Amino acid sequence: MITVLFKISLAVFIAGNLLEMGLKLNPKQALLGLKNLHFVAHTLFWGFVVGPALAYAITLIIPLKHPYAIGLILLGMTPGAPFLPMFIDKVKGDLGYTAAFMLIVSVGTVIFMPFAVPLMIKGLTVTTWAIAKPLVIIILIPLSMGMLILHFFETLAVKIQKVVKNIVFVITFVVCVLGILIYWKGIISVAGSYALAAQIILFLILTTFTYWFGFGLKHEQKMVMSIGMSTRNMGAALAPLLSIEEIDQRSVIMVVLVMPIMVLFGWLSIKWFGHISKDT
Repeated sequence: MITVLFKISLAVFIAGNLLEMGLKLNPKQALLGLKNLHFVAHTLFWGFVVGPALAYAITLIIPLKHPYAIGLILLGMTPGAPFLPMFIDKVKGDLGYTAAFMLIVSVGTVIFMPFAVPLMIKGLTVTTWAIAKPLVIIILIPLSMGMLILHFFETLAVKIQKVVKNIVFVITFVVCVLGILIYWKGIISVAGSYALAAQIILFLILTTFTYWFGFGLKHEQKMVMSIGMSTRNMGAALAPLLSIEEIDQRSVIMVVLVMPIMVLFGWLSIKWFGHISKDT
């Protein structure tokens, strides 16, 4: 029963986050970023070529147990956490390009994962539609609804966003409590498994390399790219796992444990870009 409640709460948490994000992402702003083909190409390359390949390479180098490796590869496929705009606002990055980034990675994840998961992850027997269905329901539909409401009913969107934000806050607490109750033994067993080390390496490379090699992009746009790639959409990464009845809990734990890593790298990015902005 508690596991079913956790899955329901998690689905509401993911969909609520995407709905709230959509209510703040102006389609007109996103369109400006989408017109920059250089930015679009960088987003697709780092998000769906380098990210998955890097995660896969790390699993070959670091002796991770297979369930943890599955979780890491899924994280490598899912760039862009719903709370990305909050981090970008802190570093004074380009919010218009943030909207474009979130739109690209959201749609890209839904298209990419159903085909990539069966190819890249051995032992994860799940159909293409079983992966695509929850991604469409919990990512594309809430995001699209939010953006449409903002576009046609801006005043209403502001009111709804406040309500959704409060609901998401409560659901976040519920998900955390239920997650600890269900997976506390597995969380403790992570110690000595190289799981956290693998995550830190993935985030360190994606955070720094996307900025250093953001050739042709302005500083404000490179910040969007760097922080965007250093955050992961946990909901999208969990979707294939939660669609399987007898999945190894360690794969789920590997994804869930990324939250404190994202917060850490988000804070470090704010400090790093703050120093860079002062020097430029």
